[in-house]
Amino acid sequence: MQTVSCPSCGAEVNFRSHASVMAVCEYCNTRVLKEAGAVKDLGKISSVLEDYTPIQVGTSGVLGGRNFNVVGRIQVQYDAGMWNEWYIVFDDATTGWLGDASGQYMVTTLRAPDGNALPAFEELRPGKPYQLAGERYMSADVRTAKCIGGQGELPFKVGDGWEVKAADFRRGEQFLTIDYSDEGPPLLYTGVAVTLEAMQCQLLRDVEDIKRTTGRYRGKLDALDCPNCGTQIKYLPGLTSSLVCQSCHTQIDAASPKAEVIAIGEKQERERFTLPLGASGKLGNQDFTIIGVMRRADDEGSSWTEYLLYGSRNGFTWLVETEDGWSRANVLDQWPEAKSLESQTATLDKADFSKLYDYNSVVTYAAGAFNWRVQVGDHTHVYEYRRQQVTLAAELTTTELGWSRSTPVAWDQLKAWFGDAVKGEPRASALAEDSGKDRYKRSAKNWIMGIVALNAIPLLFNFGGTIGTLIFAGLALYLPALVLDAMDDQQKK
Repeated sequence: MQTVSCPSCGAEVNFRSHASVMAVCEYCNTRVLKEAGAVKDLGKISSVLEDYTPIQVGTSGVLGGRNFNVVGRIQVQYDAGMWNEWYIVFDDATTGWLGDASGQYMVTTLRAPDGNALPAFEELRPGKPYQLAGERYMSADVRTAKCIGGQGELPFKVGDGWEVKAADFRRGEQFLTIDYSDEGPPLLYTGVAVTLEAMQCQLLRDVEDIKRTTGRYRGKLDALDCPNCGTQIKYLPGLTSSLVCQSCHTQIDAASPKAEVIAIGEKQERERFTLPLGASGKLGNQDFTIIGVMRRADDEGSSWTEYLLYGSRNGFTWLVETEDGWSRANVLDQWPEAKSLESQTATLDKADFSKLYDYNSVVTYAAGAFNWRVQVGDHTHVYEYRRQQVTLAAELTTTELGWSRSTPVAWDQLKAWFGDAVKGEPRASALAEDSGKDRYKRSAKNWIMGIVALNAIPLLFNFGGTIGTLIFAGLALYLPALVLDAMDDQQKK
């Protein structure tokens, strides 16, 4: 490790990696350029906005049998949100990047050119297959963004407003990025989708630290009222980049200490929802809070409601309310395999899912906080695939593609999660769904009662000779029913 003095304030600035050419002074935010025998003041860079991420400079982990340490970060913002890129150094002195976007993580390292020409940035479209690095990848994300802050060590000179032009591609759990940001040939990075648990990450920020610092630049946090109508908007500061006032629908950019109005909305009658904004529930052993709610409609006018939930340990999850009942959906880290979005099947974990249909959807209502900029009128094309009780959905916009997996949620399960916060009564379809619970046990009980009734008279006159047969017949019906109901429950999870 090399230690130098900040040319602006004199504080110590550490360079842990020989590959680092710039470091940000943690005391005055000066960009310190490391040159042969000297350092240079490149001017200041904005502080990063502390968000909900548990990662910090100093976090360590293991990937592929190699230890790594997080030594720096850049924070990047695009028109609908923001993400972090963490600069990591492995114990063999090689380097890489740990991408951190809305609770999803991926590690990539620079790959040497293989002689094949990479596609031009302007030619790329999300949702299209491409042959890259000898494999077939699906384009996931094509966008231009800007750096809004930096921290720690970095392998290149970067400042506020530095433009990022990049495209991401997915293949199962494999991840590939082409970086077009600098002049000259684009750079190719390859890697995998990861989880913090699988990487055995240490020195993560704990829940209390996240709550204490989230949404702050050096400790400053302002209370937020809607700039248009004054309604107090309840949200987790720093957790989300976009807010929509529930009273007047004003859109607010929350990715900075001072809220900025994006678009003024109009006052309208408050919508009523089965699960209100701010309601908290316990899903399994994890606490979640409803931070955003939106309604969407398809081409035929059918509508449904989506609730965005956040938990400090498990990140984001969705609950979806339709005419047919409820389901829980999670964004997939590992993508299904499909030749194209028009394919009739998609394969995930060696299981084939059959295509149901595809349709256009539009946002008709939004309120609360979201981890991307959402507004009424946003259009998405949805492709759905199903296998038994599980549904896979691919959602495509002009800039990105994402996959999610959803499973049914019974009404009594919803009540168990949220208790009295649940408003209204179950729909008829939800009642029918609940009636299917323990169906095999109920059927077995009815058969057993019928057998007992048929043998009531012989049982009175020959108790010893009949009771054993009845017990055996009852167990033969009831025990398989227990197994079948358990299999039903497992499929619904």
